Amino acid sequence: MTLRRVNVLILVLLSIAFLIILHRNLLNLSDFLKQEDSGNDPSCLCCFCSSQMLIFFCEIPVVITAAEERLGAVVAAMNSINRNTGANVVFNIVTLNESVAHLRAWLTKTDIKHKIITFEPKILEGKISNDPQKADLVKPLTFARFYMPLFIPDAEKVIYLDDDVIVQGDIRELFETSLKAGHAAAFSDDCDSASSKGFVRGAGNQNNYIGFLDFKKDAIKKLGMKANTCSFNPGVIVANLTEWKHQNITRQLEQWMQLNVREDLYSRTLADSFTTPPLLIVFYKHHSSLDPMWHVRHLGAVGAGNRYSPQFVRAAKLLHWNGHYKPWGRAASFSDIWDKWYIPDPTGKFHPIRRHPGDK
Repeated sequence: MTLRRVNVLILVLLSIAFLIILHRNLLNLSDFLKQEDSGNDPSCLCCFCSSQMLIFFCEIPVVITAAEERLGAVVAAMNSINRNTGANVVFNIVTLNESVAHLRAWLTKTDIKHKIITFEPKILEGKISNDPQKADLVKPLTFARFYMPLFIPDAEKVIYLDDDVIVQGDIRELFETSLKAGHAAAFSDDCDSASSKGFVRGAGNQNNYIGFLDFKKDAIKKLGMKANTCSFNPGVIVANLTEWKHQNITRQLEQWMQLNVREDLYSRTLADSFTTPPLLIVFYKHHSSLDPMWHVRHLGAVGAGNRYSPQFVRAAKLLHWNGHYKPWGRAASFSDIWDKWYIPDPTGKFHPIRRHPGDK
């Protein structure tokens, strides 16, 4: 047999092998699509999809909340994610009953794949303060991240995002964040980047646990936590819901919420957060870390425009306007980036506030 015939035979055998593999993949894809059509949640198949190089068919679940006065923020955040990825992202939008109709009217004008989940505030009874002076700070939807397994019970992994973010990278990269064995969540540590230099009005430097918890209280003392431990920001979470349920994280968080109602465990200097302290306790030295470029934060703080260069902000994968100044407001830094992703409200109820010539 000549060398040429041997080469031809090898090419034929390789072609047959390729066709067999392709056939098997198509059969697997057919089964996958049948499962999706039958109403099963395909997010649990993401490991299979990755191994078969079919990641674009996998569902990446994202949980985000939608308060009525901030619906424009939610839509802009989702639009930025949707336009910067080829992945099959499904947004699980948690909102209150009175906002459902407005949200649906807005989203019908988009191609954003979503599910609307109605949050029932009664689940928080006995777990948050009834003090009317704190009513503006204790918003029911801020606790939705505690209940992610209830919203998407069949998902193995999920991303949670605050509404005041813009995503400039491919969300698939964030979803593929590796969590250490036994860890139920990954957060951004507040000592990991330029973002950690932020100061919060009325609270001082909140880069460590003492900025959030009252270490004079016995319940906190008994935990043996170090007050100078670096805190983390729960505005972006990658969660392993299988591990979350196994460790009963939701119940642990609720227990600390209830104890705080009785014993007032949070720092007196705390600014605007009643959700971070219980997370800091439950995940103390037991969480994984996110890539710092996937959570560039404090853009809503005073002086953010001086802290970050335009080049750095453009290079960031995810921008977070945590702080007092939001990008749909008049005084925020880098609001031009947010404007690129904003979709006008077809009902005319929501309008970004912008500085006009002559404003002071």
